[in-house]
Amino acid sequence: MSDRATAIAAFIGAAGWAAAQRSPLAGDASSRRYERLVTANRSAILMDAPGQKDSVAAFLRVGSWLRERGFSAPKILAENAEAGLLLLEDFGDALVARLLKDDPDADIRLYSSVIDTLVELHRHPAPSFLAPLDGPAMARLVDLTVEWYPAAVDAAPNDATRRIPALVAAHHARLVDGAQVIALRDFHAENLILLPERAPPAQMGLLDFQDAVACHPAYDLVSLLQDARRDVAPATEAAMIGRYLENTGHDPEAFGAACALIGAQRQLRIVGVFARLCLHFAKPGYLDHLPRVWRYLQRNLAHPALTELARAVADGLPEPTPDRIQRIKDKCGTFPHP
Repeated sequence: MSDRATAIAAFIGAAGWAAAQRSPLAGDASSRRYERLVTANRSAILMDAPGQKDSVAAFLRVGSWLRERGFSAPKILAENAEAGLLLLEDFGDALVARLLKDDPDADIRLYSSVIDTLVELHRHPAPSFLAPLDGPAMARLVDLTVEWYPAAVDAAPNDATRRIPALVAAHHARLVDGAQVIALRDFHAENLILLPERAPPAQMGLLDFQDAVACHPAYDLVSLLQDARRDVAPATEAAMIGRYLENTGHDPEAFGAACALIGAQRQLRIVGVFARLCLHFAKPGYLDHLPRVWRYLQRNLAHPALTELARAVADGLPEPTPDRIQRIKDKCGTFPHP
């Protein structure tokens, strides 16, 4: 038994779950790993996050803030943040993504419930302990794409490529007002679990919020409706944005421009993240989502307020065609650095 396995067994045993049956759950793009622990009359989720003490501490802090305000973040059954180990409340398997796959016609109902949760979440001022995701921070996140994606497709960065992060920051200064709320960031259908027995806003279980920031309220809305992993019908997206605006009072024109910029920034970053996951971490499966991400990016860049950024992307980043995606896959796991 490895040292990590021994530490996990000791943690589980000390928490009173030594006799539980353990089964792995699907992970995410990070090095975190999850297991479901089941006994005759209870279940829990093990989060195994080696070397992620700060991330685990952030998860605990944000989760506590959410629960204090009536939202469903998993209760902590046992913790050893120093070791990167948590035992969490089990919300079950009613992931919104799974429910949508089983019943695509439920999209309006399910997304409406999510939007209502988001509206309530945004009624609370962002907690002071969150770092701001402002224009310069968004630009730094796009640096990842400039660094990894051109090399992935055998293209040298040019002046247009290198201008992209600065243009993101400049557009943010012009288009995004000072309103800030908490953004959970990985706010999408695979991180949301329907809890129908609970009353709103606790009816939606929230996961994967350790990277939460303070930023414009469009951020999680875009994360939800421009989901890199699944298609959201344009009519559903429009209806959900309308539902959000109706319940928050934001100016539709200004909010639409902010949505376009934040959407473009997110998709630009995802292009770089997916390239790095393949080249550096040997995870090629994410590349299958690149065409969808690129379509979202182009749609956002079509907003008249983003003309300059759109031109830089067109001149500086090659489209991820099937041939180029295969080129990235052929180099899977071979890049210690770009």
